[in-house]
Amino acid sequence: MPQLGETVTEGTITRWAKHVGDRVELDEVLFEVSTDKVDSEVPSSAAGYVSEILVPEGETVDVGTRLAVISDAPPAAGSQPAAAPAAQPAPAPAAPPPPPAPAPPPSAPAPAPAPTAPAAPAAAPVAPPPPPAAPSPPAAPAPAQAAAVAAAPAQAAASPAAGSNGDSRLLSPVVRRLIAEHHLDPATIHGTGFGGRITRDDVLAVIDAAAGAAAPPAAGPQPLPVLPQAPTVEAAPAPPPAASPPPAQAPAPAAAAAAPPPAAPPAATAPTAAPPSAAQPPAPPAPAPAPGRVPAAPAAPGEREQVIPFSKIRKITAEHMVRSKATSAHTLVVVEVDYEGVDRVRRAHQAEYRATEGHSLTYLPFVSRAVVDAIAEFPHVNASVGTDELIVHRYINLGIAVDLNFEGLLVPVIHDADGKRLRSIAREISDLATRARTQRLTADDIAGGTFTITNAGPFGTMLTAAVINQPQVAILSTDGVKKRPVAIELPDGSDGIAVHPVGLLGLSFDHRAFDGAYAAAFASRVRQILETRDWEQEL
Repeated sequence: MPQLGETVTEGTITRWAKHVGDRVELDEVLFEVSTDKVDSEVPSSAAGYVSEILVPEGETVDVGTRLAVISDAPPAAGSQPAAAPAAQPAPAPAAPPPPPAPAPPPSAPAPAPAPTAPAAPAAAPVAPPPPPAAPSPPAAPAPAQAAAVAAAPAQAAASPAAGSNGDSRLLSPVVRRLIAEHHLDPATIHGTGFGGRITRDDVLAVIDAAAGAAAPPAAGPQPLPVLPQAPTVEAAPAPPPAASPPPAQAPAPAAAAAAPPPAAPPAATAPTAAPPSAAQPPAPPAPAPAPGRVPAAPAAPGEREQVIPFSKIRKITAEHMVRSKATSAHTLVVVEVDYEGVDRVRRAHQAEYRATEGHSLTYLPFVSRAVVDAIAEFPHVNASVGTDELIVHRYINLGIAVDLNFEGLLVPVIHDADGKRLRSIAREISDLATRARTQRLTADDIAGGTFTITNAGPFGTMLTAAVINQPQVAILSTDGVKKRPVAIELPDGSDGIAVHPVGLLGLSFDHRAFDGAYAAAFASRVRQILETRDWEQEL
């Protein structure tokens, strides 16, 4: 399993493009993998024949796990069963052990003894009847106990089924983890994702529904109207006060008829107040406490809100950003840059550059080139934080944040940017942005970044405080460049005012890695390179 991102520790095999016995060429797509960051096609690292597939589709494994074996010669026919382990989960039908659950049905007759209970209290003065009445009190709780006994085997059977289904169904690592933490059975969850795939929201909906269903019984004693009833509910289970049943013996069956299974417990409370038991059913639906999460009010059709489910990339981005804010001590340093020297070269070569390269020459390649040179003097901004240590990278893999038509954000990487000049960097920025928006990036294109630049400038922004792309320690934002009056020094040494293109650069950095003085010195060096370098020769 390849490392598809610095923070990725596992991946799910979603599809094998080749099967046992198939010929695969070098760099030909071998399989597709899904991680918390990206779904990607992985090319073969060798040419040959697929002699064995060790991890079936739908299984999640750790980074570094062996997935398949490629040999020079085609495998023998007997090796075909190697893929059979995928079918191994079939033993899931071992779930038939739950059929012993029919044992609880004897509890169904238990309600039959219940009718004898009314007769028993009536004959309370007679000594012989009390013995049958004594068994009847246990018979009342018996249905609840029987239900619990029936539920226990059912849950026990569900957990193995969840394990088997969890191994055979196509689940992302995040979904798999949620299902395991809450002991759910994937077979009972309806998937709303592509091809019926189970999404994170599907699992959360099941968790919320289960918690909401369990909440009403606990919330029953809380509503004010039911408060007087609550003490009697707790006191009612005590069988000794059998003298009270005679007066309200008739309402008890009525309550049982009103709500067959749920009314079994209230049947014991019926002796105290039959009318409240009838009013109790409407009360539970009202208090539906949120299980740890605060759900937004659902918007029904016709209302003035539109509900747009988060896409996968939107959810991954949200999780990554929240984790970054919780991990790094974000701090911001801003410098103002006079782009007159850069703009003069751009204007002079824009037409020729577009004709030869096929794309415009923007400010971003100039900023990227200046950042690469400044990092050589301030290497700590090109690092990551380890356990009580700063890991400084002696190479520069420059990440460029790319907007995907307002639907998400990806950060493809210019590898070894410290060995490339302005024109080469500009070419790679254009290529990566195009492939990102057409979904043609590979896993290697988004892995290994050490420093990131995010460019909101085309939208005319004034200042952007970007969130650090973990596990990096800094990210630079390039904002809008606009013509403004600036003070300049004239050739004769006097001062004057000129109109130049000016913009801000904002550096968000992790204060754990270095202090503000170091960050400010780095940002100032980037500005100095942009303002003073002879970009004519560089281009």
